[in-house]
Amino acid sequence: MRVALDAMGADAGIDPVVQGAAQASREHGPLEITLVGDEASIARALESEPHDASRIHIVHAPHYVRMHDKPGEALDDRPKCSILTAARLVAEQQADALVSAGNTGAVILAASRTFERLQGVRRVGLAAVYPTMQAHGPHGDPFALILDVGATLHCSADDLCAFAVMGSAYSRIISDIERPRVGLLSNGTEPTKGTPEIIEAHARLANSDAVAFAGNVEGLDIPRGTVDVIVCDGFVGNIVLKMLEGVSEVAKELARTAYGSGLRYKLGLGMLASGIRKIKDLTDWKSYGGAPIVGFDRTIIKAHGRSNARAIRNALKVAAKTVERKLADQIREGMEA
Repeated sequence: MRVALDAMGADAGIDPVVQGAAQASREHGPLEITLVGDEASIARALESEPHDASRIHIVHAPHYVRMHDKPGEALDDRPKCSILTAARLVAEQQADALVSAGNTGAVILAASRTFERLQGVRRVGLAAVYPTMQAHGPHGDPFALILDVGATLHCSADDLCAFAVMGSAYSRIISDIERPRVGLLSNGTEPTKGTPEIIEAHARLANSDAVAFAGNVEGLDIPRGTVDVIVCDGFVGNIVLKMLEGVSEVAKELARTAYGSGLRYKLGLGMLASGIRKIKDLTDWKSYGGAPIVGFDRTIIKAHGRSNARAIRNALKVAAKTVERKLADQIREGMEA
């Protein structure tokens, strides 16, 4: 599996990206990594990291898109930037998948300028995994999938149905769930609840064999993990994702505050310690690395902007798995159904 890794633009700079690539190169499995970015900086970062040089390559890109840049303007002004260069490598079949921890808008826009959308897909979706109380799949994964979380703010019924098919295909590949349960996020479980788009999508999915449709789900079902895939528009999905990240940060801050307080608070913290550790483990996005941008004819994994080496390594492994199990082909078959 050949993965083009955008080495530039992550919040913590180039070092954790290169470290993650170096770690992945030493693991077993047919994975080759092409690091795309400033050649001198990448080579310098690699010097201090044990790695398998036969499985890491460097392609120079003189520019990159920063997190605060406007994606369209940045790509227009820097046609040889790292994310566009990495996307071209995939489009030209010099790599099988694209991984980036950079500017999300730039990643999506670079893909849309370079790749084709799968037939029947009007809008691509940005997915994310989130922690749940209930385990999923034969391996007991503590995560479920939600999409869209920001690529398409306003969705038609067609878009929501396509997200259901694409999310189901990804969940089947990553979590080994034969028939992932798919739910539409709404303000009630009744088929008549929600926006006109949600009501229409519900009617279509309820009469389709393309996915295992579980009906509407509410906000309280998100942490419970009552379904394997939740479908919503990007406006709502992005709010949900940020809220879940905020819960994790609050839990950690409460633990720090209690630890520095008096004996009574420390005793209370001791009683809650196992629960706090569980929340920390559940919300640790580093363990899964990234999530897909689905709908294109190529594999794209978007890693968290704050990714450390472990998260990058896991994002590379996820990319390889989706290529190996032919995510695009499975989505194509689902759309046809």
